[in-house]
Amino acid sequence: MPLDWMISTKLSDVNRLLQYRFQGFMELNHLQVLEDTHIMLDDGSPVFHDRGGLVESYMIKDTLYNIISVHDFPLVPGQHWSVVYPEYKEKLQRRIQRFYDKLARSSFTLFIRWSASYEETHQLRAILSQMTPGDFHILVLNPVKGQYGITDAGWNLDRVCSLNVPPDMNDQTTWDELLAGITISEG
Repeated sequence: MPLDWMISTKLSDVNRLLQYRFQGFMELNHLQVLEDTHIMLDDGSPVFHDRGGLVESYMIKDTLYNIISVHDFPLVPGQHWSVVYPEYKEKLQRRIQRFYDKLARSSFTLFIRWSASYEETHQLRAILSQMTPGDFHILVLNPVKGQYGITDAGWNLDRVCSLNVPPDMNDQTTWDELLAGITISEG
């Protein structure tokens, strides 16, 4: 999906992106190289260079929507980061189209968001109800310092499950508990 493996610190930015149907998203004139780097991924799998080590990647921020691409622009000595932009943009367009195709075909869709406010989630629910003919639910996971285990945040929003979770987004135990019993079906 288009936002997999990206960083968006505010759901309001994602909401705006969805409202404008990705218009202008990750256009070259909106991109800014950040100082941090990460590792290069190809559809979620780490990329290794010929010497066996991990390929580093630039972190590139879309300044229009404040969303950061973390794993798509390899750090190659002597090569400008934008050399791979045409290939990246083509891949992103395919992902955006696949997102819309899946929304149109799916009878049920689950959206998962790490960290969101009640107001942002309420807005997302309204946007999604205009975008998808099928049923959907939103799972909001709000990290809470000192939290052990998973507790209901009690938002009482239709189609929304809001939970307080431990703050480590990479805690596999939390994810296993959250996703137990959830299956993915193509269709």
